[in-house]
Amino acid sequence: MSVVQNSWQHAYINTNGVKLHYVTQGTGRLMLMLHGFPEFWYSWRHQIPEFAQDFQVVALDLRGYNDSDKPKGKSAYVMDEFIQDIEGVIKGLGHDSCILVGHDWGGAIAWNFAYAHPEMVERLIILNLPHPAKFTQGLFTPQQLLRSWYIFLFQLPWLPELLFKANNCLAIAKIIPDTAVNKIAFTPDDIAAYQQSAAKTGALTAMLNYYRNIFSGLISSQNWGILEIPTLIIWGENDTALGKELTYNTNDYVNNLQIKYIPACGHWVQQEKPELVNQYMREYLVF
Repeated sequence: MSVVQNSWQHAYINTNGVKLHYVTQGTGRLMLMLHGFPEFWYSWRHQIPEFAQDFQVVALDLRGYNDSDKPKGKSAYVMDEFIQDIEGVIKGLGHDSCILVGHDWGGAIAWNFAYAHPEMVERLIILNLPHPAKFTQGLFTPQQLLRSWYIFLFQLPWLPELLFKANNCLAIAKIIPDTAVNKIAFTPDDIAAYQQSAAKTGALTAMLNYYRNIFSGLISSQNWGILEIPTLIIWGENDTALGKELTYNTNDYVNNLQIKYIPACGHWVQQEKPELVNQYMREYLVF
């Protein structure tokens, strides 16, 4: 699948005390894309030109990642801060609401933002990240605990940074293709881009601090209500980190829900199967 970059623009926006980098293309209603770990805006390279035909697409570098600010201190990487970042981005770009798209940690932020500011989310699209209540429930099962072993490793100080930093961030270079089903979806240039992003000063600690606050953010005892925002979940069925069963009964928490499962696809769904992801998103966005 070709990636058209000619009219992409790089820009920065100040929000909630930080300066965030983003890539944008197109005009119209806002479609805001939030990436996961250990990625950056580049994970949406196949979606940006596709949806820029109809929307102002903005693919953000979350705080701590790539060219966005990387505030020091673990307390800067909590869900309340992420929510305020996104609120400021939407308003700062001159919009009242958006179509919000999130993968992995971006999906976690998107779920939480939709609950905090439902009036600012027209439609919600989540890729391979379960509803927070379902993820919390899943961690009480042996199979999901085994899949989530890395979360507990990341709680340690400095050691995860050393492991990721070694050999020019070799672990970052391996983690994506090693856990993908469609490994040929990632070129050497793609992998190098993720290595270079993670190697930027302060990035590894910032990225890991998301996990170091996970038990008060993504995983919580919050009494989740019923979300009324129309929601689409797209799920690569062969995710090594998050079991498909975490999506079951999501309609207990989401009133207007569609789920599209993609077989022979791993966690990196929008990169492994971009044509199908784009098709499902486009079908869903026909108002």
